[in-house]
Amino acid sequence: MTALPPPAALDAATRVVELRTQHGPGLLGVPRTGLRLAWKAESDDPDARVLGYQLAQGDEGAEPIASEPVADPRGFGVEIPGALSPRERRAFAVRLATTTGWTAWSEPLVVEAGVDGPGLEAVVIGADTPPDGPVPLLRTEFTLDRVPATARLRLSALGLVDAWINGARATDALLTPGWTSYQERILVDTLDVTGLLREGVNVIVLAVADGWYRGSFGFARRQAIYGDRTGALAQLEADGEVVAKTDASWQTGFGPLRSASIYDGTVTDLRLDDPAVHEPGFAGEGWVAASVVDFDASRFEPRSAPPVRVVDELAMTADGHGRRTRLDGGQNVSGWVRLVVHGRAGDVVTVRHAEVLEPPGDLHVKALRSAKATDVYTLDRDGEHTLEPAFTFHGFRYADVEGAEVVSATAVAISSDLAPRSTFSSSHEALDRFHSNVFWSQRDNFVSVPTDCPQRDERLGWTGDAQAFAATANTLMDTESFWMSWLRDLEIDQTDEGGVPAVVPDIIRPQDMLMGGVPTENMGRAGWADAATIVPLAVYESYGSTEVLARQRSSMRRWVDHLRRRAGEGVVLPGGDFQFGDWLDPDAPGERPWEAKVSSDFVSNAFYSWSARLLARAERILGDAESADDYEALADRVAQAAFERWGGEAILTQSGAAIALEFALAPDARRAEIAEGLAENVRRENGRIATGFLGTPLVLFALSRSGHLDEAYLMLLRREAPSWLYQVDRGATTVWERWDAIKPDGSIHSGAMDALPTEDASEDDTGMLSFNHYAYGAMIDWVYRTVAGLAPDPGDPGYRTVHVAPRPAEGLDRASASIQTPQGRLAIDWRVADDVFEATLEVPFGSRAVLDLPTTDESVVTVDGVPAPAELHHGTHRISVTTPALAAPGAVVRA
Repeated sequence: MTALPPPAALDAATRVVELRTQHGPGLLGVPRTGLRLAWKAESDDPDARVLGYQLAQGDEGAEPIASEPVADPRGFGVEIPGALSPRERRAFAVRLATTTGWTAWSEPLVVEAGVDGPGLEAVVIGADTPPDGPVPLLRTEFTLDRVPATARLRLSALGLVDAWINGARATDALLTPGWTSYQERILVDTLDVTGLLREGVNVIVLAVADGWYRGSFGFARRQAIYGDRTGALAQLEADGEVVAKTDASWQTGFGPLRSASIYDGTVTDLRLDDPAVHEPGFAGEGWVAASVVDFDASRFEPRSAPPVRVVDELAMTADGHGRRTRLDGGQNVSGWVRLVVHGRAGDVVTVRHAEVLEPPGDLHVKALRSAKATDVYTLDRDGEHTLEPAFTFHGFRYADVEGAEVVSATAVAISSDLAPRSTFSSSHEALDRFHSNVFWSQRDNFVSVPTDCPQRDERLGWTGDAQAFAATANTLMDTESFWMSWLRDLEIDQTDEGGVPAVVPDIIRPQDMLMGGVPTENMGRAGWADAATIVPLAVYESYGSTEVLARQRSSMRRWVDHLRRRAGEGVVLPGGDFQFGDWLDPDAPGERPWEAKVSSDFVSNAFYSWSARLLARAERILGDAESADDYEALADRVAQAAFERWGGEAILTQSGAAIALEFALAPDARRAEIAEGLAENVRRENGRIATGFLGTPLVLFALSRSGHLDEAYLMLLRREAPSWLYQVDRGATTVWERWDAIKPDGSIHSGAMDALPTEDASEDDTGMLSFNHYAYGAMIDWVYRTVAGLAPDPGDPGYRTVHVAPRPAEGLDRASASIQTPQGRLAIDWRVADDVFEATLEVPFGSRAVLDLPTTDESVVTVDGVPAPAELHHGTHRISVTTPALAAPGAVVRA
């Protein structure tokens, strides 16, 4: 064990610059148990190294009590033993031990604990309304004899809820409380509403919509999936005293919102809006006593991840005149249009949304299927109005407005409020645009859960899309708490036998999803259910904390053991079950996207082996060597048997070869042969990509890691369909679901699919076409690791050890990237000019960089003007490589 410096030794050159919890900055009312801390530090001493840390904690405002120093250099995932008390505000500080001495204590971090459902006095109340009907309002008044020093509103709902206090919105969060596996957990937001209260009479108003809880949702548009009654839960505490709470004394009535549907949009009649509802003494005609909704309070728990918020606002251009206008936001977003219109009392303003335009210019709405994606407003007076919907969101770039003169329009983009984590730019304009497209597709689809698309009658948390994209998601945004919350729901929705659903939260039933006309079970599908193992390891590698592995270990075990039972004595899975397979392989029949070139039996057993291997790794990290050995042996047996049975045919396909190489199915003696076969396939096809959802995240890695970098760049930079950059050339601003969603002649793919959502679905409802799916954007992880050259070390995760391995290429001679790692900002800026590779590398304090530079036998490498060392520590370093190696994709093209 490394000796820590004596207490009197001080390091004045090093300082802690950030202290946070795993829930992210600014979240009030966090879960009371499982709290973990992380910190970042900076140092002006190039020789300083972290040796350990010391924590101090105590009641806010009191002298903190320091714990014993810990000889551990890690600065993330440090668990706080025990539980916080409900509402407790505890202050934490940290100081670091370095090779020079001890730093000063950090600025204090105050963490405020939330309250679980059983600890609340409030009950759920609502109105007796039908699904998809008018949105009820709930209202009460209360009196304060003084303005409180602090006030907190605990807020949740069976459905979706907005809250106003004295006419002001109580939070900037949207779609509260978000979508979780409601049958077991519903989140409670804690809001600081101190500034909204006043001495005397105060008014609280709540609006409660169906949302995911009771609204028409899923392929079958079933209603009341989680319950047949909506309701709100609210408790206002001023200076620690409960001054208002939802109960039978509240009144309920209706306002201007006549319907609110996530899929269909909203209908708002402004003639029914009465501002007096927010004022004391309101006695609306027809208002009645609210009713108590019976519900298990133990399902309510404090929020642990950021809510949905407005994340951007884009000015829309308007084309039209009079009362019909076409709007263009220039970017495909998830959200709605904020309109300023000029009209007359009684005018009906209709806003219809779409992602693309049909030639020669109509809104393309067929891809929406049954989703209306339409907001309707009835104006209450002559003059100018600002119009926005509530409790809905649409996927759109374009909108058509009818019924009033448009004064201005704004595309309001919403997302789970996850901070951007990285930046990337290069000398290749189309690649930069595709990077932006991937970022926007993540932003547009990470709306409470990781959805597949934001526009049509789906928007489900498909596990296959999530696992394929997890590594890229972790690089682009600060997603740790987002995944931790979603993985809890994944475990909740696992069957008793350990099967994992294809969507989380799981609302799909076999009769809802007909593949080839046959009701299809969505449980345990290969490459989808394996999110149970793949996502936790991706989070661990990117963020470094073992919390995700410890929390998900039971779920991971249940999934792999479920597969082992299905395999029985035969080692491999027997086959015969429906599999999504390498979904949307570009060569699969358009109406049967599961019929990929690679065998679904090979794919299912490859993922079985890979899940067992990942579980073995997690077990070893968590200290259970015996279990790790057992699952590792299982992975080896399945890999060998699967390759012997199906590998010979599978490796003739891009996905099959990539899976065999990346999932360790290929025998060592055949890896070079298989890699060469994959490279030959790419050369023969001039870089044409021939992979679906499961092969796409792997194929570039399979090429570059096996020494075929030229072929990887040939595929990456291809412009013809199918390819990533073809989408950019067709004007895409997000990632498409199908490689050829817009065909070279400008026509739109029919989206035809032999899979009906219901038995009586019309032909027009059978399309499957989205212009905002992030799955094919999973290659951006490769771009950061290979083009930019920044990758975390799996054995020393969270970017404590960084592999710096940029690979320039002909046609791509400059790149710049940054990542906000748990230690701080990691960044590189490189270019090749006059046969010299030059890079500026920024390494955060607490990390070390291992160099793997693009050298040839003639190269001379220097770092900061001297021969390159084996590794670098914190600081800004200047790297030079003469006669660098350049990938040459054009050299491998065959006529």
